[in-house]
This record gives sequence, structure tokens and C-alpha cells, in this order.
Amino acid sequence: MSVDGVDGPRPILCVHGHFYQPPREDPRTGRIPHEPGAEPYPNFNARITAECYRPNAQLGNFARLSFDLGPTLATWLAAEAADVHTAIVAQAGESGGAGGAMAQAYNHRILPLATRRDITTQVRWGMADFTHRFGQAPRGMWLPETAVDRQTLDVLAENGIEFTILAPWQALGPVETRRPHRVQLSSGRSVAVFFYDGSLSADVSFNEDATRDAGEFASTRLAPRVPADEATGVGSGITVIASDGELYGHHQPGREHFLHALLFGEAERVGYEVGVPGTYLAQHGVGGDVAIAESTAWSCPHGLARWSTGCACTQGVSAWKRIVFEALAWLTERMDAAFEAVGGRLLRDPWAARDAYIHVLLGERVIEDLIDEHAARTLGPEERAVVSQLLEGQVFGQRMHTSCGLFWEDLNRLEMRNNLAYAARAIGCVEAATGASLGTEFRRRLQGARSAATSATGDRIYTEVAGSSR
Repeated sequence: MSVDGVDGPRPILCVHGHFYQPPREDPRTGRIPHEPGAEPYPNFNARITAECYRPNAQLGNFARLSFDLGPTLATWLAAEAADVHTAIVAQAGESGGAGGAMAQAYNHRILPLATRRDITTQVRWGMADFTHRFGQAPRGMWLPETAVDRQTLDVLAENGIEFTILAPWQALGPVETRRPHRVQLSSGRSVAVFFYDGSLSADVSFNEDATRDAGEFASTRLAPRVPADEATGVGSGITVIASDGELYGHHQPGREHFLHALLFGEAERVGYEVGVPGTYLAQHGVGGDVAIAESTAWSCPHGLARWSTGCACTQGVSAWKRIVFEALAWLTERMDAAFEAVGGRLLRDPWAARDAYIHVLLGERVIEDLIDEHAARTLGPEERAVVSQLLEGQVFGQRMHTSCGLFWEDLNRLEMRNNLAYAARAIGCVEAATGASLGTEFRRRLQGARSAATSATGDRIYTEVAGSSR
């Protein structure tokens, strides 16, 4: 290629879409209730599918995208919009392997706020879900909210994940974003990190004028970078644009056509090749080592306060977040102690059994076979029922930490109500399996949390959503 008289390899443009929806199902019924605002569709999953997932699949955009498809969304698509799910998987494989598809931590938890054991389960469950859908193990994993610390990266590396994508401000100091970098970990392992282009990603995500015309975007925002890249020796580098995938058609109507034009013509017209991180890493490797800024995310400049103590990222009073976060952390600690104490007598390794339980959730095996494989000895019917309750409680215990509950501004939103309902389900399972009663103390710990919108307190909301799960 020659651009302005400079010969050299073509730079790579990578557009990453983070496709995700929180679990919208009522934790007690498993069904999604009618959602006001989603009209004329019954719920937002259906609406966003019509506005985003289906149009992008029909245009073939997933064949050239780098993307992650959240397990909760993928599960819903496979059941309710199977043609869309099938098309996404097929398009990812058009360029070989899984194409630009990346795994995602299973329940969209803020991983640096979790224990290493829970990080491991989230990573392993996310990898298993990916393999179930795409037919091979993932090479990359998207971290929810790109929340990261060295322990999280070490768990990725320990489980064979090669790379992730972060925001440029998550590097410790200035970083050349047109090259992936290696994070060396104290374990001796390492992970490659692609840092997305902050200004281009912000334009795509928040400036609707920037994405009205793909040709203008390519000419005015991408083309001027090509000769400069080559002159500085990074002509074969990779420019990553990252945003929520729902931007393309839902948040910004019609932008699936912008995306298609950019990926299938306009980027190449101004001198780029369209590529994905896994392919680039295999062909070019990393550009050097980098240190990361610990406990940071792409959507909160206050570390991880948005999901733990509250901060100015959300409107109004966010003091309720610390109370709920600490109550959920207390509940996790007590649940895990009961799981280990009782499960440790019945299972050779209860935590290995929990990690393997994803294959039951995916329908790849039945619970009876999993219990047989992990049992410490031959178990009777009552003991097998205890193991089943313990494992189900751990599933609900992961769901109650879904990040969306603490992302938004109000305690009484659907997302946190669902998280508290999952907590109630988890408490019910623990009580049935072990006799431990955790609900009364958990409810007490929620008393100080209050909704600014409705004045409802955390303990009252918990009582409302717990129902027969208490």
C-alpha cells in the first residue's frame, strides 16, 4: 500500500462491540415480566434484538467485528431468537476458528471486587459458555466494565486466556495504543492487553454526528492517521474502537448501517485492513511490557467506587451502594463457609464441583452424573439432594453480584431488585441444605439503604422480592 508516497504494511482497524444484557427474568418464575418502555415489544431483550442484534446479524457485521456476547444474553437469544444466535456464531467462524469472538466473565461481575475463588469460577464458566456456543476454547476474554487488577489477569492467564481489551487510562502511565502490550504477573504468567483508542471510541459512543456517515468518518477521523502511523513506525499497528454493541441500532438508530459500511468498504478505502485482536496477536505479537492501574474500569474514574461505595458517576445520593455491597459480601462469606463445611464432607472438592456445574447449566450433562463424579463416597438420596441444593445456591450467589444492580442510580430499580431476589433464592438453598438461617441478618444489614426515588429501604425491598424464597 502507498499512502501519501509512504510505502508500508496496512494498519489494522478493529471495532469491538460489547454485547450484553443483564438477566431480566424474574428470579422466582424464570420468566421476563412485561417491561414498560419496551413497547411495542414485551421486554427490552426483544426490543433490542429487533433494533440491534437481528439487523447486525442480517447485515453480516459479526463476520468482521471483534465482539463478546454475554452469556445471559446469549442464553436468551438461543431460546427466543435462535436464528439470530445461529447467525452470530456462523459469522464469527467465517474467517476461521471463532473469528473475532471473545468470551465474557459469566455473570458480569466486577471481578476485582470478588474473591480469587469467585473470579476463577466466573472465568471458567464464561469460557465453558463460549466453548459451548462457538465450538472451541476462547483466546480472549472481555472483563465486565473492563474492571481489572493483577489478580484478575493472573486468573485469566492461569486458565489459558491470552488477551483482553482495556481503556488507555487503565495503563499505568502513557501507552502506545496501536500495539498490544504484555502484563507480566508475579506468578510468572503474562497476559496481552489491547488498549482501545480513547478519542475514536468516545466519538463512536457519544457523538451521534460522528457516526451519521461512515465515509465521512473514515475520511476525516481515520485517514489522517494512516501516514502518521507509518512515519512513526507503527504502520502495521492496530487501532481498536470499543463501545457497547447495542450502540449499533439501539442506542443510536440505524448505526448498524454505519458499522457495515465502515467494516466492508470505507475503512479499506482510506488505507486500513479490518482485523481482530486474536489474529493480530498471532501475526505480530506484543509491542512491549506495560503495568496496569490497579482496580480500574472503563466507566468509572473513581476506581471501582461505582459498584462498591458509591461515587459521583451516578446521579443523586449513592450512599446506599456501600450498605448493599457490604451486605452482599457478608452473605457471600457466610454462604461459602456453609458450602465448604457441608460440601466438604460430601464432595472431594466442592469448589471444583462448583466450577464443573456450568456444564449442568448449559445442558451438557445432568446433575446426577456430576454428583457421582465429584462425590467423596457413595451418597444416599438425602445427601445427593443436599449437594444439589448447595450447588444451586452457589449459582444464585453468583447472580446476586451482577454488576448492573450497583451500576445505576437507584436502589429500587429492576436490576437491584433482581439481585436481592437472587440473594433470597441463595439463602433459601443454603437453609434447605444446611439449616443455616441467613435471611434475618441479611435483611437487617440492608436497613440503612434507601431509594431516593421511592423512599423504599433495602430491607423492605428484600422482603418484597423474597416471597416464598425466604
